[in-house]
Amino acid sequence: MQSDKGQVEALGDRLHCIDLMSHLPSSLRGGLRCFSFDRLGGVSPAPFDSLNVGEAVGDLHENVGKNRQIIKRFAQVRDILFIEQVHGVDILHVDAIQALLPGEIVSGSKADGIVSRVPGLGLMIKHADCQAVVMFDPVKRVVANIHCGWRGSVHGILSKAVCRLWDRYGSRPGDIWAGISPSLGPCCGEFRGWKNILPEWMHSFQVRPDHFDFWAISIQQLIEAGLDRNHIFCPRICTVCDSNYFSYRRDRITGRQATLIALSE
Repeated sequence: MQSDKGQVEALGDRLHCIDLMSHLPSSLRGGLRCFSFDRLGGVSPAPFDSLNVGEAVGDLHENVGKNRQIIKRFAQVRDILFIEQVHGVDILHVDAIQALLPGEIVSGSKADGIVSRVPGLGLMIKHADCQAVVMFDPVKRVVANIHCGWRGSVHGILSKAVCRLWDRYGSRPGDIWAGISPSLGPCCGEFRGWKNILPEWMHSFQVRPDHFDFWAISIQQLIEAGLDRNHIFCPRICTVCDSNYFSYRRDRITGRQATLIALSE
């Protein structure tokens, strides 16, 4: 029988992912690791098949742990930090992890964003239709990973993250690069009660009755926060349409995929 370690190592070769920082010039890519995974290559059975990293969706804790170890090995990071996401706007800052043992996977507090300049620490966001928005300042060598659903968009979590990078690390918005994960596309972004939940400024992003382009909304929010449009990448993959991704809107009972960014050691 294959050991858990052997299983993790074997499955790591089957992962599928997108580099959300692929638009970075080669001169700026040194020491950065960024992966937005789909649902394939893990150990979880249906309906969480197979690379589920969500611990509160009905999957076995053991499966989730193995999937995270598979990702950790693939990403070649020392630690992974994941948070209890609550669709708010709180952002966790991690400037030191001296108390942790090498190889430990760490669960942080309730928040919807993580900012860090600790090398070897993978910042992980779990999502199924919501966006994971990664940010990287190659000048100050700091990274961020933000969980952004429609509530986060309404409350400006992306602008808040850019302000935090400026306030805490001195990051100039014009130096920041960003990537938007596969997520709910305008083709499937239906909000029937939009007049009651979306602010007026978002109404212009309606692409057809009751459907909104939240990719465009996030890009606009990042530009208004000071980012260069050429510094923003969106692969335009809709998680509802593409069955290689978990989608809560499509399946309801489903897993969560992972997006991770880290500074290499």
